[in-house]
Amino acid sequence: MQATKRPQDENFPVASLLLSREHRGAVLAFYRFARMADDIADAPDLSAPEKLIRLETLEQALVSGDAACPEAARLHAVDGRYGTGIAEARSLLRAFRQDVVKARYLDWSELTSYCTLSAEPVGRFLLRLHRECEAAQGPADALCTALQILNHLQDCRADRETLNRIYVPLAWLDRAGGETAFFEPSRASRRRDVLDAMLDRVDDLIDRARALPERLQNRRLRAQSIATIILAERLSRRLRQHDPVLTRVRIGRIDAARAFLGGFGGTGARLANSDPRVTAAAVMRSGSSFRLGMQSLSPERRRAIHAVYAFCRAVDDIADGIAPASEKRRFLAEWRREIDRLHRAPQTPIGRELARASSLYKLPVEECHALIDGMETDCADRVRLADDRALDQYARRVAGSVGALSIRIFGAPRAHDFAVQLGRTLQLVNILRDVDEDAARERVYIPLSRLAQLGMTDAPAAVLVADPRFARVCETLAADARAAFAAADEALTRLDRSSLKPAILMMESYRRILDRLEVRGWGTRTGKLQLTATDRLQLFTRAMRAA
Repeated sequence: MQATKRPQDENFPVASLLLSREHRGAVLAFYRFARMADDIADAPDLSAPEKLIRLETLEQALVSGDAACPEAARLHAVDGRYGTGIAEARSLLRAFRQDVVKARYLDWSELTSYCTLSAEPVGRFLLRLHRECEAAQGPADALCTALQILNHLQDCRADRETLNRIYVPLAWLDRAGGETAFFEPSRASRRRDVLDAMLDRVDDLIDRARALPERLQNRRLRAQSIATIILAERLSRRLRQHDPVLTRVRIGRIDAARAFLGGFGGTGARLANSDPRVTAAAVMRSGSSFRLGMQSLSPERRRAIHAVYAFCRAVDDIADGIAPASEKRRFLAEWRREIDRLHRAPQTPIGRELARASSLYKLPVEECHALIDGMETDCADRVRLADDRALDQYARRVAGSVGALSIRIFGAPRAHDFAVQLGRTLQLVNILRDVDEDAARERVYIPLSRLAQLGMTDAPAAVLVADPRFARVCETLAADARAAFAAADEALTRLDRSSLKPAILMMESYRRILDRLEVRGWGTRTGKLQLTATDRLQLFTRAMRAA
């Protein structure tokens, strides 16, 4: 059977010139064996039983080194020389057998379990071939899984049409109305939501992979890993910009050349820790008004607050994404486990940075769990709060926890109560600002007990927020927020304002948002109200002078 692809036809570098000549030969042997097995599994003219027989025969040839199958014999020889190749290729063969008999995946866990067979063995082969240490395995696994899922998304239409395989999990397809609706060209908007949610998970894997180059001893392998990460980032961005159901999304030669040059630059001295760059990038991407407050901190404290903010952003994005509620809870459970590992061996760049911040500033990690508790509330397909007590609990979890963590980084642990109460105040403003955005997600955070006081009963969120009486309830919540700002002003008279500059800036930013909301009124909401760059500069200057 003639191979359907050559190494240069692949998305990501295979035995590139960045590797040594000696290792390139071994990598090509592994690639050609894997390509032969993949072509058997995908062959349109073979029945499923015949594919399985051929894959079994191929495995026997690999184990025995049968010269009648040159691809198998070459890889067998590689294993004899380097002690790697056969075990990893047999894992791939399990994946190819799975491709023969399994065409759909229920959820994200099933998909990533498939990737442990179909992708991770490739990275492990490269690590063992270069005699790399075990510390590189986790980031390498993350990168390989990311590459595999990117390929699945890139080829989603072709895989369905030619192989009747779909690697977008069924539970995620349901969020777009099911398989047929997902692949319907005219349903681009709903499909986009699902694709972006999957790419969020892929980007998290890429972030985990960023630690790989700095953990590699072999400079050439380090260079190839850098180039591969650059290409993964590029393909992820392209898939966000273009619809793979409507058009073929590709990485071009210019992208490959830039990646090669980027990788070549990594062949020199050992690389710096990439974790701070991951958390800083999360802050930059957010465009949050919190950024100005962070700039007033020393570099060490800013690095710590970046870690807290990146963690908050990660769990919030999970809760706000389109993934099924059960999947969201599973992703949050992974973060719980990461928080529990902070003082042992965190596995993510955000976790490692949080662990560092926790050690330096004695952060109460139970506040991280409290934030996750709040995000679990938001994971539900429908959110309602029964009364003011439920609202206070929710605000304490999603906002008070952030204040409790941040205040220690600011150097004012005695301002704990102030920070928790300010967090509640800011959350009230968030609720008032985001009424329509939340309603689109079937979320209503104004307590049902307050609505009931005006004769309103629970209904679909769009119906509730369109009721003229809803505006009157917003007025009462705004009055509560206004009183809370006054209480914060009074509390500040007893606190060290110089160490609370970022908190003061956030307080003044949200107070101005509330001012604008009240001027606009609660019955004529049009779009999401945001502060301008001029607003932020004025507030920053005022906060710095007042502190």
